[in-house]
Amino acid sequence: MRPLNATALPTARPRWHRPAPRWLRTSFRYGALAVLLAALGGGGFRLWQSGAGARAATAALEGAIQASAALGLRVGDVMVEGRNETQPAALATALGIRRGEPLLAVDLGAVKARLEALPWVLTASVERRWPQLIYVKLAERSPLALWQQGGKIRLIDTVGTVIEGADTGRYANLPFVVGEGAAKAAPAFLAILAQQPSLAKHVQAAVRVGRRRWNLHLVEGIDVRLPESNPEEALARLADLEAKERLFARDIVMIDLRLSDRLIVRLSPEAAQRERKPGKNT
Repeated sequence: MRPLNATALPTARPRWHRPAPRWLRTSFRYGALAVLLAALGGGGFRLWQSGAGARAATAALEGAIQASAALGLRVGDVMVEGRNETQPAALATALGIRRGEPLLAVDLGAVKARLEALPWVLTASVERRWPQLIYVKLAERSPLALWQQGGKIRLIDTVGTVIEGADTGRYANLPFVVGEGAAKAAPAFLAILAQQPSLAKHVQAAVRVGRRRWNLHLVEGIDVRLPESNPEEALARLADLEAKERLFARDIVMIDLRLSDRLIVRLSPEAAQRERKPGKNT
């Protein structure tokens, strides 16, 4: 767990509020605070929604909040678990919590929404822990690949969402995907490619073609054209051919696997010229 330094939290400015009614203060003395808050959170909210007794419900809720603060239920600290990539300054801004403000005045739903709007945050849960703690649990996004499109390189997570503002230089070891639609299609395709680890280590980039299929660019300089349907079978076939025939060590520039009943290979210009010499089969 990572505590957010309480001393870094801004202090709530004192505000003038109408004193809580005497009957309310008496109820607190006899431990009825929880009952009152439950009522305000249920029937009182429905009254406000229906328009009946709106001012009374609002005044009672405000009185309950201020009375709870008088009993010591104020924000003293914020505990954050799960923060690894989210910057502390951005986190503090999204929390928007002031030290010393009433614990019940913190809008947990609004805090959750602001946290989940941060680039690295996938989900967030926010809780009050009596008497003075706000507890936050973050689930951050997991980087999957680097995506290049329109001259920009961005980091994407395991569901294909761009992690805005991420330092892509830190993730140079991740797979590289290129082209329109590649980000959203990458998680499923990279999961298929991972089933052929002996082949995956040769892949320099996966290029999305027409939002329909993939080409692979290998570190050996070979382009591999995969079919639109059943790329799993084509990848398994290619891995088997490489293991048996060592295709990637040959002087070729393209392997076409789009037809299931044949393999099309294009030689490099130099190799093609050698093959055209007299005495060679063309």
